[in-house]
Amino acid sequence: MEFEILTENSLQDNTLPAFMVSTTRGFLPRIEPPTVLPTEFDVLEQLLQDMPIRKASGEPGLLATGRLGATVDTSFPNLVEKVEHFKDDQPILNALYRDYSFLLSAYLFEPCYLKYLETEGTEYGLGRSILPRSIAQPMARVAELTGFQPFMEYAGSYALYNYKLLEPSKGMEYDNLALIRAFEHGLDNKSSEAGFVLIHVAMVRHSGKLVQGVQSALKGLIAPTDAAGKMELFQNGLQDILESMKQINKVMDEMWQKSKPEKYSQFRVFIFGIHSQPMFPDGVIYEGVSKEPMKFRGESGANDSMIPLVDNFMCIDMPENPLTDILKDFRKYRPGNHKAFLSWVEEIARGNPSVKEFALRDQKSAILYLLILDQIREFRGRHWSFTREYILKQGKKLHPKATGGSPIVEWLPNQLTRVLNLMTEVQLHISKTHIDHLKGGDLEEFERICEIIPRHSSSLEKEVKRYTDTLASQ
Repeated sequence: MEFEILTENSLQDNTLPAFMVSTTRGFLPRIEPPTVLPTEFDVLEQLLQDMPIRKASGEPGLLATGRLGATVDTSFPNLVEKVEHFKDDQPILNALYRDYSFLLSAYLFEPCYLKYLETEGTEYGLGRSILPRSIAQPMARVAELTGFQPFMEYAGSYALYNYKLLEPSKGMEYDNLALIRAFEHGLDNKSSEAGFVLIHVAMVRHSGKLVQGVQSALKGLIAPTDAAGKMELFQNGLQDILESMKQINKVMDEMWQKSKPEKYSQFRVFIFGIHSQPMFPDGVIYEGVSKEPMKFRGESGANDSMIPLVDNFMCIDMPENPLTDILKDFRKYRPGNHKAFLSWVEEIARGNPSVKEFALRDQKSAILYLLILDQIREFRGRHWSFTREYILKQGKKLHPKATGGSPIVEWLPNQLTRVLNLMTEVQLHISKTHIDHLKGGDLEEFERICEIIPRHSSSLEKEVKRYTDTLASQ
């Protein structure tokens, strides 16, 4: 059983989804995102250029003075019928999804931003509870045609479909990337808002090799028992996964230089959701779409497909609790092709034998399996560090929910703790079954990981308690 993974990008077929898993671009869109909308949407294009707190010209935009809502309410037309002109053009539809989601979020959260400024960062107040037809109906239609939720998503709008190449010939080098849309100062590609988004794009740039490694390892796993090179194919796949994760973590570590923690809260307000957030206690009415309030989780890096891919491949079982239920809920907020691929990987990886069982039979693959777990630990550990520095240490009053609606303190440690526990399990297995054969670099890496696990577990427990106590005292 195979999953159809693109090996070449089909540049001409606009009927294909904008996001399709490939070994060349991984989880990035299969072609570069359109940067300007068709002329039928000139009024939307102009509004989005006028919207940011600081426009591309450097002048203050509509959000700077709280004039966006009034502009939409008095003069922005409903272009839902224009959407039908492009119903067979997926890249354009995805660009429309991106752009309407930016306008939607800015409109709903503008009062929260103004309240945040008024209270010097201590309160968000309430957002707008009714989304006008001029935004709600086109947004619902493009979401239906692209398969996304009718709210801002990480891949389809805020991050992975929101970059452009300054000079196409220079490719995906970081300094050649810039944002298409922004809320604050992100149209300056050296700003903290741009850095926050573009670092995610730069990480996902390395996901092609990750996909290739998973594909190779699964082919080895399901090959006939007596097939020549079965274990070699499996181990080569593990090696590719390991190398890709190292590259991803290396890029992730550049976040500190590209986006400053003290700047994050100034644009963070616009990427919250309308699910499990006090700014929207009853959700939002989408006029002309639903008479009942709608609720959606906010934009979150947890919607990225890379770590869920390795979680599924590595057969990492998360604890059964409400925090894991939120993790599962995030699966809705990804491109359909990504979701299908992750489900397929999980099904194959948990076969008989599973990836975990097969890897632990052999000394080399067991070490590779442990090293990949260590890279997942590094990724999740960095993510937790960002939460501490960019959020928990910045606010005068800690907002208890992350942008996606998960509990700000407990949620990431829930996953990280499970990875550390699994590392301990694998470490003990290697100590009992393979330790006599370890030597050289493998032995050094094994000893390094043995030292890291208890230290990281202890520090994580203390940090969670400290911030949990801080929230409880407010």
